[in-house]
Amino acid sequence: MKFSATEEYGLRCLLRIAKFYEVEKAFTIPEISKAEGISEHNAGKILRTLRIGGFLESSRGQIGGYMLTRPPEQIFVGEVLIALGGKLFDDEFCNSHAGVFDICTNSIDCSVRSLWKKIQSAVDSVVSSMTLKDLMGNEYIFESQNLNLPQITTSS
Repeated sequence: MKFSATEEYGLRCLLRIAKFYEVEKAFTIPEISKAEGISEHNAGKILRTLRIGGFLESSRGQIGGYMLTRPPEQIFVGEVLIALGGKLFDDEFCNSHAGVFDICTNSIDCSVRSLWKKIQSAVDSVVSSMTLKDLMGNEYIFESQNLNLPQITTSS
């Protein structure tokens, strides 16, 4: 399972901006580009998507740039991932993997679909409760938190 580069960079850009939320610093596209090691073109596209998604506001001028629209503790990772690329598995997933037919040949009895639903449920339970604020700390502190992550099991 992979997350897209857009989702990874989008979260990183938001985290970079979130760290300066209290001092109300606006970041320009060149600043984000340089800080995150991505092209200005990609940074601009990602920041635009995040602005349209309601996570960022932009202002023009000498002290312009991008700032969060709400505090980091009110921005959930799950909603950011959906804005940047959607869910890993949604209702349209099977239609987009139908092969040469209009409908998947296993649409009535699909054992793989139940796996994708379990994985999506596990991912949702983590990212829907995690905020940018949760990710702003030290990586080692974050890893040591007891998150009570769901276990994926298969039935026999």
